[in-house]
Amino acid sequence: MSKNITSVLITGAGGYIGRIVVKKLAALKASDDAKIDAIVATDVRETPKADQIDGVTYVTADIRSRDLAAILEEHKVDVVAHLAAMVSAGKKDDRELLYSIDVLGTKNVLECCLAAKVSKIIVTSSGASYGYYADNPDWLDENDALRGNVEMPYSDNKRQVEEMLSRWRRDHPQLKQLILRPGTVLGDTAANQITALFDGRVVMGLRGAAIPFVLIWDDDVAEIIVVGATSDKTGIFNLAGDGALTMQEMAKMLGKPFVPLPVTLVKGALWGLSKLGLSSFGPEQVNFLRYRPVLANRRLKEEFGYIPRKTTREVFEYFLETRSHAQA
Repeated sequence: MSKNITSVLITGAGGYIGRIVVKKLAALKASDDAKIDAIVATDVRETPKADQIDGVTYVTADIRSRDLAAILEEHKVDVVAHLAAMVSAGKKDDRELLYSIDVLGTKNVLECCLAAKVSKIIVTSSGASYGYYADNPDWLDENDALRGNVEMPYSDNKRQVEEMLSRWRRDHPQLKQLILRPGTVLGDTAANQITALFDGRVVMGLRGAAIPFVLIWDDDVAEIIVVGATSDKTGIFNLAGDGALTMQEMAKMLGKPFVPLPVTLVKGALWGLSKLGLSSFGPEQVNFLRYRPVLANRRLKEEFGYIPRKTTREVFEYFLETRSHAQA
């Protein structure tokens, strides 16, 4: 059920998904079917004038600052789309920095929402919150355990955030929650740890591991967030296109050889690189590929009511097509 809302605020508005969400919300605000009175785009980095969209208020703000409560009150924010997060701090990962942004930052956003009487928060979690384990179900449902991986800061932080959100649902039910757990997000501008796997002359995998991926189109993710912001929908939903692709299948679609490496060899190489300070990824990262969490999307389709416009295969085909055009 759609409703009129006073204002929506986006954290991490200058990020990959944040920019797409802001653009979609601005188009909706300007349309004849407008359900939004105001859009507040916040990011820790100042948004250049050339990148700003008419009808959007841009505010430079850190999600870890208590000033956020005043911003929410000033703009009479009704819905917060909390997209700000940090996957990696670079070659020399600062685990405390990642924790302060992802976990403590989310805690501050929740507290500021409560103080400003925000009615609903949308949080982009991750399929990584389930963890990378050999005994994960073939298809993970939203009721499956969130185990994260202590040795992987991003996965561990997402688990901790979700545990905190669960406590808040119990203790502060007046702040409604919509929690989204995306699989691997790809689109025409995607550039991340996953896309780097396909940049070499060959695609390297692990011997004896299928390495399945479930993909979700970035435009689908943004559209789901907009639907969530302009409706009464709440709950927890995996975000994934239909089906899965193994790394070997993706290599074939790329037209590149697939080279499966022994797990012990890869672990040893990562150990050496991390000891030399040449990589922030240690041998524990092998499980990141070896035991990929494969997300079921039944609830997204049947309960949330959104059918992803691209399947996993179509997302990868689109990514390859748009990337080849960009490189031409």
